[in-house]
Amino acid sequence: MHLHNQIVERDEMLTALYGELRIAAARLLRREAPNLTMQPTELANEAAIRLMKLERMHWNNPQHFFAIGARIMRQAMLDAIRKRRSLKRQAPTILFADDNDETGVDVEALDSALERLEAVSPELARIVEMRFFIGLGIEEIAVITGNSESTIKRRWKTARLWLASELTAL
Repeated sequence: MHLHNQIVERDEMLTALYGELRIAAARLLRREAPNLTMQPTELANEAAIRLMKLERMHWNNPQHFFAIGARIMRQAMLDAIRKRRSLKRQAPTILFADDNDETGVDVEALDSALERLEAVSPELARIVEMRFFIGLGIEEIAVITGNSESTIKRRWKTARLWLASELTAL
């Protein structure tokens, strides 16, 4: 019966927050992958389907839902980009929302760097996922993680510097 309650809880959370998930998908696709033919609804639906497969997940609150959603959105977008790359043999570039330049980064290189960052600091990797793949602001991430905004700003800066170092080393 406990599993049934978790499934009902998940479905209720997903229903209540689907609109916000779709808005995050639209923002992500508009900003980071304009060359993809994927629509925001498709990305949100794919993320929702993947969330529904997490039958044994206990959702603490909407912030927890979005933290998990960030990871799932990342995977769904990467899968779409890999599919496009295999068809077109080219990869779209991505930009961080607050980048001052327009150079962009290959999304698969970013994913690989994020995996290495996760090995060093899972907390920094989660901040990057929430900031980049869901588009949450510093203040929202602070609420989710239970840290101060100044702490999240420092960690975001550290994560970006680390990622920049990793990506330029490629």
